[in-house]
Amino acid sequence: LNESFAEFQSTRATATVTPWTSAWTTFSSLEKSWAYRQDQLPSTHPIAADIRDLEDVEVNFDGITYAKGASVLRQLVAWVGEEEFDAGVRAYFAKHAYGNTRLRDLLSELEVTSGRDLSAWSRLWLEQAGVTLVRPSLEVDDDGVITSAAVLQEVPDTHPVQRPHRLAVGGYDLDASGRLVRTTRIELDVDGPSTPVPELVGKHRPDLLLVNDDDLAYAKTRLDPVSLAFATEHLAAFDASLPRTLVWAAAWDATRDGETPARGYVDLVLGNIAHETDSSVVLVLLRQLTTALDLYVAPEHRDATAAAAADRLLELARAAVAGSDLQLQLVKAFAARAVTEPQLSLVTDLLDGRLHLPGLSVDTDLRWELLSSLVTGGRAGEPDIAAQLAADPTATGQRAAAAARAAVPTAEAKETAWTSVVDRDDLPNAVQAATIAGFGRVHDVDLLVPFVDRYFEAIEEVWRTRTNEIAQTIVFGLYPVELVGHADVDLLARTDAWLGAHPDAAPALRRIVSENRDGVRRALAAQGADRRS
Repeated sequence: LNESFAEFQSTRATATVTPWTSAWTTFSSLEKSWAYRQDQLPSTHPIAADIRDLEDVEVNFDGITYAKGASVLRQLVAWVGEEEFDAGVRAYFAKHAYGNTRLRDLLSELEVTSGRDLSAWSRLWLEQAGVTLVRPSLEVDDDGVITSAAVLQEVPDTHPVQRPHRLAVGGYDLDASGRLVRTTRIELDVDGPSTPVPELVGKHRPDLLLVNDDDLAYAKTRLDPVSLAFATEHLAAFDASLPRTLVWAAAWDATRDGETPARGYVDLVLGNIAHETDSSVVLVLLRQLTTALDLYVAPEHRDATAAAAADRLLELARAAVAGSDLQLQLVKAFAARAVTEPQLSLVTDLLDGRLHLPGLSVDTDLRWELLSSLVTGGRAGEPDIAAQLAADPTATGQRAAAAARAAVPTAEAKETAWTSVVDRDDLPNAVQAATIAGFGRVHDVDLLVPFVDRYFEAIEEVWRTRTNEIAQTIVFGLYPVELVGHADVDLLARTDAWLGAHPDAAPALRRIVSENRDGVRRALAAQGADRRS
């Protein structure tokens, strides 16, 4: 738990004693979303992981070790109490100063200060993998009064572990000024499939009910239908950033799980991101928007949805506060998504200075972003890349040029990029990673079809001959996930065939391929949900 403890305490200290009081919002958006994603992969492992060899060490320092571990420590603080936790930690440090310890030593001190037996807690939280899901269950009469309330806990089939949680249930209502403020907070222990919340019974149903308010528990969440509809319309009205982030997370997780249509999530983001105040949340939302558009929207709806999204991103950038980080992120997102001829012409105008957004500085980094967009769209090529590299002959420029060259939308450019990464090993690590990123950047995914079989033929040799870091980058980065749902490529079957034919491949390699497969499975389920909407 060394890394977990450091991650948790650094965030706690930042939120408590520095001006950056929204650190838990950043943690929830970045770190915790990483943990949830990692914990739902087939390769998930307990926080107390079984390490068999050095390769396990290298791949297990992941979202479980860092982000889930820190999240579970936050849950432990809620479970035993903050003052009790601090007292126990102080006693632990005093008793074992300059010595080596085991987990049991820390838990023993916390048991003394809190009066809670932590042996079962440790077994369920630290020695078992997986994440549970909590959702509210409400019954309301005709007058809007709650007659029954409970928190339901659902467990995945792969890791059917019911865990105890200390969490808060928050009720939010619009005030007279139109702000969405918390009017009810109930903190309770949740254990088992259903836990009653009698404190809500007899109260008028709030506009929005949020399970796991304050983000104390490590659990996926869902909103009830009334709360989800209200949040979709009033997400920007939240008076605080953390509950808004929790609603974002619940909506995204339902999309990833194929419960709600991806186009609905696209609409949610584009309708509300302009009001987001936390830059880290904006960053994550734009990444998730990209995933939804590229992988989760049904293929038959993708082109129209993606083009409309790019138009909306530019509208939002034009309306954003001049010179703000939000404006810059939206411009970059527009450039990355520009696909139609009019959109690419606007990117050209931004690059050449004919289109000026107040406060926007088209610096060297942004010039590379805009140029890469034009290269991907076939509106710029090698002479433009070479000219920009001559103006920026830095290490950053070298990486950006490599990515842009790999993004040229021709079979020859893709072949050159592939060969430079797979068949040669003379590129610097960072340039190789940039080349891989550019290789997968395409408007026409048919360009990647010829490389599907070559990928599966090459990865064992790559794993055998390259360093672990480089091999991981190649096996993850060149996996043709862009082709999920492609009419002529059954990527799931092709991946299953490789796994079936290579039972003795290096465990760490099989782990990565299995994780890639899980991404395909999830994308197909999400496409199905979007298709049915």
